[in-house]
Parts: sequence; structure tokens; C-alpha cells
Amino acid sequence: MDHGFAQRFSEDWAAAWNSHDLERILEHYTDDVVFASPRIAQLMGEPSGEVRGKDALRAYWGKGLAHLPDLHFTVEDVRVSVDTVVINYRNERRQQVAEVLTFRDGLVCRGFGAYGPEV
Repeated sequence: MDHGFAQRFSEDWAAAWNSHDLERILEHYTDDVVFASPRIAQLMGEPSGEVRGKDALRAYWGKGLAHLPDLHFTVEDVRVSVDTVVINYRNERRQQVAEVLTFRDGLVCRGFGAYGPEV
């Protein structure tokens, strides 16, 4: 993993989210992706806070996008590890969020969102 790839990925990822185009967002993820977030437990009623597979992720994010018509991400920082990118951003409510994304063959195969306090 290198910083150039991470920076390009984060820019495209944020632009996809800011477009509210669900299929464009999902293009960044493998079919067998596993994603965890406290928002999954809240929005989907899934106590594990985890979804498995692109179809489950589509259902979760589709519901989320419908509830947040003003959704907007502003990337503040991007960091890299061996096979992982961490995108630190602020959402439309100015809340700090970290998205930790592990890659396989150029796509995200595992990720999780971590949220700072509500502002």
C-alpha cells in the first residue's frame, strides 16, 4: 500500500459518497466484503453491528442514504498500513469519522467506521 494509491482512492471514495450514487460507492468493495459500524446496529437492528456481502452493504447504505439527503464527507487525512487505508473525515454534521479499509486486489474486502462524539 502506498500513499499515492491511498490519496487517489480517498478522493474517488469521497466523491462517490458525495454523489449519493449507491452503485458508484459500491464499486470500491468486493462482493464478499465485511463491514462493521455502530450505525449498522442502529439503522438495521443488527446487534453485531456487521454486514456481510455487497448485497447486505447495499441494503444498509441504501437505507442510510435515504435517511441522510444532505450527506457529505470532507476528507481531512489519509493514512496507510500494509494492506489498509485509514480515511479520517468529517460528515455533514461536522462529526469526526475514521473509515478503516482493508484491500484485496485493489478493492475493499473489510472495513469499519469509527465515530467521534456528536458535535
